[in-house]
Amino acid sequence: MSNTGRYDNRNRRVEPSAAPQERPETPENLVVGRNAVREVLRAGRDIEKLLVARGEQNGSMRELLNLAKENNVIVREVDRRKLDELAPNHQGIAALVSMYRYAQVDDILALAAERGEDPFVIVLDGITDPHNLGAIVRSADCMGAHGVIIPERRAVGLTPAAMKAAAGALEWVRVARVTNITRTLQQLKEKNIWAYATDMDGENLYRVNFKGGVALVIGAEGDGVSRLVKETCDMTVSIPMKGHIDSLNASVAAGILMAEVARQRA
Repeated sequence: MSNTGRYDNRNRRVEPSAAPQERPETPENLVVGRNAVREVLRAGRDIEKLLVARGEQNGSMRELLNLAKENNVIVREVDRRKLDELAPNHQGIAALVSMYRYAQVDDILALAAERGEDPFVIVLDGITDPHNLGAIVRSADCMGAHGVIIPERRAVGLTPAAMKAAAGALEWVRVARVTNITRTLQQLKEKNIWAYATDMDGENLYRVNFKGGVALVIGAEGDGVSRLVKETCDMTVSIPMKGHIDSLNASVAAGILMAEVARQRA
């Protein structure tokens, strides 16, 4: 057996210490600490969600939670260890802010005018899975849509996971975030853009004329398009099914609908 190794000044063998584990790199869009988060909230910065250590409900934290509620920011309670992994000195709170500068609805319509095309817009009513959002943005680019509209509340924004799932499509697709989907649809309809909501009892997709301005409305995972949004739309459409399962993943359904619109506009 080899006697090589390190020894202390009393000739005692010193076992090598384990290599220190590197802390995962803090995400660039993570803001930590109570004062920093307070300023982000006051500035009206786009915030995807607040991460709050479970059990933290004292005075200053309560103030931040109330401020988040006033700004319609999603709050998630997590184990303190989760925050420890993300960043040191978090003081029990972290804000995941948007890494993407959202467009305006008018920017999307301007792009359609610039291309000399009828507007083709995807409207998402409450999508909460970032991977679905990213996949829909990617399909929107492939099918020639001019932009995607998402709500500010009760829906996922362009988080790092959504941006990764979009696979670069965000460089080409404009995404607008609005406070009220129903009001936005009404404004689109005033511009001669027809709104089509997805619904299992709607008109067969392949019998619908999608010529002219189109706003495809895709509902939330599980819940579908909300009642008020559906009532605001001009028509409901459905994807004919032949298998034993009667529903599709939101991003898959969106892709099928977009493909038919693109086919008719070719």
